[in-house]
Amino acid sequence: MSLPTVLVGRDGVSSLRLNATRPVAAHSFLSRDRAEAGNIVSRLSPENEALAREIIARYPRPKSAVIPLCHLVQEEHGHLTDDGMAHVAELVGVTAAQVQGTASFYEMFKRHETGRYVLGICTNISCLVLGGAELLARAEERLGIRAGSTTADGRVTLEDTECLAACTDAPMCQVNYRYFGQLSDADFDELLDDIASGAIDEVVPAHGTLALVRQHIPDDRVANIGPPEIQVAPQWFTRREAYLAPTDVEGGA
Repeated sequence: MSLPTVLVGRDGVSSLRLNATRPVAAHSFLSRDRAEAGNIVSRLSPENEALAREIIARYPRPKSAVIPLCHLVQEEHGHLTDDGMAHVAELVGVTAAQVQGTASFYEMFKRHETGRYVLGICTNISCLVLGGAELLARAEERLGIRAGSTTADGRVTLEDTECLAACTDAPMCQVNYRYFGQLSDADFDELLDDIASGAIDEVVPAHGTLALVRQHIPDDRVANIGPPEIQVAPQWFTRREAYLAPTDVEGGA
């Protein structure tokens, strides 16, 4: 089945072409199967919708949860879908355009399908001096694609990235935002081999998954999450104010 792919150039002009060869990324197969069954699949699943409501409850105002909920959509589908953003908007009480406007500011949110692994190679100044450009060229040769593309098996998306703020570990790269630094050619080849074989799966989850352990806050640890106009001072602050308050000195003026 040919899949439409939207290509956006540096000038912002987009074009549409049919991609008859590159399959859907591996972690999107479940969504595709559900789509063929006639379900709306790019919204949050019932399980993740329940988790989204739990996350929203942590914030004074529902719209404060837009970013973590966008991450939840991306974790489920591998990228940030239009239906997913609309679902987030419904949950927090804003428009889909407002969710998109927030998400479009952050490079981590992908509006298109990616490979299971997003391999970003830094070519900024420190990495450039120490061989970052050579690592990028090596990756393009090994993977058979250019930066900005995805391998035919849908496993790897290759990116040429700006500074990743790990200059002391140059040259370095990231795989799904996990850092690998001070890379020699041999180190980098081993990393590519681990990606190809699946050995890296033990330490790097599929794109979109930020953490393998999700935070759950017990009810007795939740504090001060009402809107600002109804919030009261937390107990620690009240105790501190009482401790610092001046006291009457007997016989003082």
